[in-house]
Amino acid sequence: MQLIRRGSTGPAVAEVQAALVALELLPAAPDEPVYDDATDRAVRTFQQRRGLSVDGIVGDETYRAINAAKFKLGDRLLSLSSHPFIGDDVAALQDRLLELGFDAGRVDGIFGSRTEAALKSFQREYGMLADGSCGPKTLRALRQLGRLVVGGRPQQLRESEALHRSGSSLAGKIVVIDPGHGDGDRGASANGLEEAAVVEELAARFDGRLQASGVRTLVTRGPDTNPSDAERAALANDAGADLLVSLHCDRTDSEHPNGVASYHFGTGTGTTSTVGEHLASLVQREVAARTDLLDCGVHAKTWELLRLTRMPAVRLELGHLTSPRDAARIADPAFIDTVAEALLVAVQRLYLPPDLDPPTGVLRLADLAAL
Repeated sequence: MQLIRRGSTGPAVAEVQAALVALELLPAAPDEPVYDDATDRAVRTFQQRRGLSVDGIVGDETYRAINAAKFKLGDRLLSLSSHPFIGDDVAALQDRLLELGFDAGRVDGIFGSRTEAALKSFQREYGMLADGSCGPKTLRALRQLGRLVVGGRPQQLRESEALHRSGSSLAGKIVVIDPGHGDGDRGASANGLEEAAVVEELAARFDGRLQASGVRTLVTRGPDTNPSDAERAALANDAGADLLVSLHCDRTDSEHPNGVASYHFGTGTGTTSTVGEHLASLVQREVAARTDLLDCGVHAKTWELLRLTRMPAVRLELGHLTSPRDAARIADPAFIDTVAEALLVAVQRLYLPPDLDPPTGVLRLADLAAL
């Protein structure tokens, strides 16, 4: 879709403004459909609440999120169809099923086969017609029952248990490496560097180290392709991957912001990937400890690649290309080698039991063979 931003006009702007009014983020739509300052502030507020990139621009992801936010559980009959239902109502249904002990998978707001299976299981267990549709009768039953899973959120418990069962060795595990952008989309560009080229080089070095450790790897793109985030997530899901690591660089309109940050799936309201958050923390700490990049922390986001993957996923923003300080380091091949080693160590540390997990920044490639 065409980007909608400050100064845009027309029916698409009117649609966005109407949705923002319904969400009580905009007092009233302007007489003329013009993307004004008030609309920009409302969009930024929405993006902040939804864990999206806060830029005030309505692109594909923000537009889909605005449409998803229109629906509350009970507004419509939910069932599996050739065009899946997507919305906050689906997310609320998934969350409720998980609380009741039925495995609806990640709370991604998409009514897929796993959600249908969980709903049918719920209906059968409570003596209802197991048709996989969430209508008034099923909705009443969902609301009447108390939470059955205690001691933590069910999906978080499942993720942690799966990690525990997988063992400490990296051999045989499947890791998907996702170098951002690609083909004609070169991403951020500044100080003589292109994001797509930087992350391709980092991905190649990380890939080599993982394979040497016995890991099966998949790379989401080549130099001449640029799949959508949904396609990248589907590749990882279809492969049954254990982890996904997405590689990016950042940019701003100023040369002053700098530093490295890591991201995992999380809504900011309690729904999160526990293992993804732990992996992001390990990646962030290892990269920050082994380089002199400013540590900009770990953050929860609902970006599609993080939300649609069924396995723990992390996105690394390796410095700002618009920062002369960061760019000088990123341009150094030895620095990229250091980051690739940091990523490998972070992945290994994810699987180590606490009594074998060394302090941040001290584990080296030579040590991994002994683990």
